Amino acid sequence: MEAPKIAIMGAGGLIGFGLARDLAARGFALQAFARRFTRSQLWALQGCAVRTPLVPLPQNALARLLADCDIVVNCIGILQDGIGRDTDAVHREFAATLSAVCAASPQKLLIHISVPGAPEQDRTAFSRSKRQGEALIAASGAPFAILRPGFVIAPAAYGGSALMRALASLPARLPTREATSPFAAIALSDIGETVARIAARWRTGERHWAVRWDLMEEHPGTVQDMVEAFRAHGGGPAPVMTLPGFLMNLGILAGDAVAWLGWTPPTRSTAIQEMRRGLKGDPGPWIAATGIAPRSARQALAALPATVQETWFARLYLLKALILVTLVLFWCISSLIALTVGFAGARSILLRHGMAFPLAHWLTLISSCMDMSVGILTAFRRTSRLGLVAGIGLSLSYMVLAAILTPELWVEPLGALVKTGPAIILMLVALALSDDRG
Repeated sequence: MEAPKIAIMGAGGLIGFGLARDLAARGFALQAFARRFTRSQLWALQGCAVRTPLVPLPQNALARLLADCDIVVNCIGILQDGIGRDTDAVHREFAATLSAVCAASPQKLLIHISVPGAPEQDRTAFSRSKRQGEALIAASGAPFAILRPGFVIAPAAYGGSALMRALASLPARLPTREATSPFAAIALSDIGETVARIAARWRTGERHWAVRWDLMEEHPGTVQDMVEAFRAHGGGPAPVMTLPGFLMNLGILAGDAVAWLGWTPPTRSTAIQEMRRGLKGDPGPWIAATGIAPRSARQALAALPATVQETWFARLYLLKALILVTLVLFWCISSLIALTVGFAGARSILLRHGMAFPLAHWLTLISSCMDMSVGILTAFRRTSRLGLVAGIGLSLSYMVLAAILTPELWVEPLGALVKTGPAIILMLVALALSDDRG
């Protein structure tokens, strides 16, 4: 019997992309579906990547998309509701549609990535919708394997794994409430091995699947243990203090606020609630059924290269947010000042150099509004790069025009124009850090 063809849904994400590469390296025929891929992901997937929206697709369209596939691995998930993000649509409705497609074809197996933990402990829309998706899959009549991985340790860093790296670069411990939560990890390679073994059994004719497995290390530690493991792996500084709880709460408020601007920070309320709940389960049935000996968190980290790239990423991850907030405030506040209490002073600079009053008035107004536009564009994730590029162009234009119209400002004691150069450099740094995925 030929090796089954596998479809990866959500192949642009941390788990989906990692599984696609892992299974391709094992020789499986793949189709990797995602709403978007980065250029490096397209290159790595070597022609099996298919860009398409998945969650909005009706059942018949999804069935056509998966017609040639024997095994479907659903890795699609989002942490929290936001602009264009609906946990119920992604985790429950899409799971129902996908399982209906697989149920209509007895030769299709659905492998679904979910979350561990007891249902009675589900406190967030994320975990509740995940659990509801599981129930719909189980009731659909489709053969299924629901995999519930712990904290996934992978070469890539995104979301929670990025936050762990960043925390490990700080000389501080987490507050007790978060630090002591149980936190079981799983190496991404162990998830890939699980899917590969399921596929091998499917190939031999094993068709009746209805399993739920917790995929995680046998002897988990705590959240702080995980941070310390990343600290040891990356050579981070020894902790000399404990982060005050109010800072964590401020981070949650800020994370939820910027999520409505399209950003996906790992410090949102759902992420922290799930962290406080902890990641734990029973990997025994999975180990017994597959014979896989899961790596511990330290073993999984030891298998990853401790490169200077890792160190730079960890140190810059939290600074990226600070840089963007600084630039947004810089453009918005400076333009607000120019539009209000500083308007007459800004206009008088142009009047002193012989410009007619109407022209000076409108130039001051237009330039101030352009500054505000740069700040607003930079604040939204979708338009952030455009805002940064516009800010650089606008700053350079101001420098050139000032050299022509008001050259004395270059030697002004407070260095108003001289300081524009470092601001441009900061915007270039923000542009360099703008990608969330490689």
